[in-house]
Amino acid sequence: MDQRTNESVRENPAPALSHTEIRTIILGVMLSMFLAALDQTIIATALPTIGRELGDLEHLPWIVTVYLLTSTAVTPLYGKFSDSYGRRVTMLIGIVIFIIGSIACALAPNMIVLILARGLQGIGGGGLIALAQTIIADIVAPRERGRYQVYFASVFMTSSLLGPVLGGFFAQHLHWSVIFWINLPLGLLALTIAFHSLKKLPRFERPHKLDVLGALLLVAATVALLLALSWGGLRYPWASLPILGLFAASAALWVLFAVRMRLAPEPLIPPGVLHNPVVRMAVLAACFGMGTYIGLTIYLPVYFEAVRGLSASLSGLALIPLMAGTVVGATMSGRSMAKVKHYKRLPTVGLIVAMATTAVLALYGQSLSIVTVEIILAVISIGLGTVLPVTMVTTQNAVAPHQMGTATGTANFFRSLGGAFIVAIFGAIVLGASGLGGASSFETLGAAAAQSGVDLGDVFSYVFMAAVVGFGLALAFLLALEERPLRGSAVKAAEAAVAD
Repeated sequence: MDQRTNESVRENPAPALSHTEIRTIILGVMLSMFLAALDQTIIATALPTIGRELGDLEHLPWIVTVYLLTSTAVTPLYGKFSDSYGRRVTMLIGIVIFIIGSIACALAPNMIVLILARGLQGIGGGGLIALAQTIIADIVAPRERGRYQVYFASVFMTSSLLGPVLGGFFAQHLHWSVIFWINLPLGLLALTIAFHSLKKLPRFERPHKLDVLGALLLVAATVALLLALSWGGLRYPWASLPILGLFAASAALWVLFAVRMRLAPEPLIPPGVLHNPVVRMAVLAACFGMGTYIGLTIYLPVYFEAVRGLSASLSGLALIPLMAGTVVGATMSGRSMAKVKHYKRLPTVGLIVAMATTAVLALYGQSLSIVTVEIILAVISIGLGTVLPVTMVTTQNAVAPHQMGTATGTANFFRSLGGAFIVAIFGAIVLGASGLGGASSFETLGAAAAQSGVDLGDVFSYVFMAAVVGFGLALAFLLALEERPLRGSAVKAAEAAVAD
């Protein structure tokens, strides 16, 4: 590190925050996270109503896809911007954009406007989760940080359980636009709390130039890749010219982005961040672990409805063990990180258990009772939950304070990208193995399978085996992760990171 960095840390030591101040900051960032997380789940059950009322069912999937595209693509930008100009101003900008996007969604007169408004909403929501994790890293020492990951897990669990219920209720009994209007009071509350509480955050930012060209290349490469993954097997065959063209364009743009990272005076993602072996292994472990988990959450409802014969509402309830278990696992892992030296042992065991129980689903899924399947899902979820605090905290522990936002944003970006990859792979397995590529959507898959005599139980055995492979890759990268000691105090954390 250069002399300016050392001076920056000495001039801006982490202030001593009282427990009340830390709690207030955590409340503010949790509410901001909840805004982004809830918006990914509340809309699912309202989609049929939206399509009917706007008279456009063909473009309905884009309401979800465009939010994924924009929110994933801008995540690293938020991290870099916060390292340059501060967490507080960046969080406020994200919340304001999210609120404006929500109002535009609620007022949308047709499907095209709604899709564009969802894209704007994704630009605001894409950085809220990564920024919240970065802010916690600014105020809590790495050794204690794992236990605060529990709060994040609880936010995701709450949004996963509450979102579909609220979305269905609003669409059926009020109006579909209420799912967006509800973001207005929640967003204003988050904005008020963030404006006042984040003034006491420690400041590690340094003057930077935002790499606009690098940002455009990253966004373009990501959008092309996610478009290919979203359209492949559904709108177009995987081997069709549009899909192959998108993959080729994405590959070329990624190469240009890699070249830009090497040549730019201040690249969007500093090569030192990804060259850091701890960051690299932690990001890859989270990418495959969390990506596999996201894939299961997307396709298990299809399994419950098409294979187990559950209704849509019951299949949502059947997902609760998979959602709730991550909080239990994250709590166990987060608390143990503050007490034990070898903090990798628990998540290592957790991933092994997750692999074994997922293999049971793959081999015996059709003969197991629904209660047994629910127990297995809870065990899988608990095992995976132990990994989440370790990968995030070790990433933040391995970089300098002024790179915290960039590292956290990069980690979240690749986790989202991993989810998109795994979902696409699971989709290719389901459609390819069943020979039902002509199904108009995954919701019609069960009916199409019944007509053609395809046993979807056998098809989902391949999906669960692919999940075993995903968890296995996460385990391999976790084992390769260097177990560095966690720093004990905020000031020492800053000094130690600069000395690295």
